[in-house]
Amino acid sequence: MAAKFLGEPSKVVTGSYDRTLKIWDLRSKACIETKFAGSSCNDLVTSDGAGSTIISGHFDQRIRFWDTRAESSSNDILLEGKVTSLDLSRDANYLLSCVRDDTLKLIDLRMKKIIGSFSADGFKVGFDWTRATFSPDGQYIAVGSSDGSVFIWSVVTNMIETVLKNHS
Repeated sequence: MAAKFLGEPSKVVTGSYDRTLKIWDLRSKACIETKFAGSSCNDLVTSDGAGSTIISGHFDQRIRFWDTRAESSSNDILLEGKVTSLDLSRDANYLLSCVRDDTLKLIDLRMKKIIGSFSADGFKVGFDWTRATFSPDGQYIAVGSSDGSVFIWSVVTNMIETVLKNHS
């Protein structure tokens, strides 16, 4: 299950294995909207300060884009494996997805297109809960591998910067 605040402190959006996204009002402690996603949601992000855009990653290998004012998703991107995590760049222009095909995908949200793919010898997304993240300056990405290593790539060059070993 994933949860994020949605534009204001009194609203939260959740995604779950029941194939729905739910928007909750924390003041009334009630679900105020349910969106049917068609697949288990593993992670989500909100991509604007107003709380009108939700991006969700699913087990059916899709990233879905939602306008909170619409009932269904407005667009999706098909990947080659289950989506295990999503991370939004600080400027909200780029989305990083971790995928069970042992890749990370970099998506330009202005075009809704994949602009980069990251993989390496020895890197394996071993779990449905593997998380990838941008560095604070957006220049690097980091993710843990199933063998306990942490892989760091440069976003600019798409090259491995370092592999940190011996984490168990």
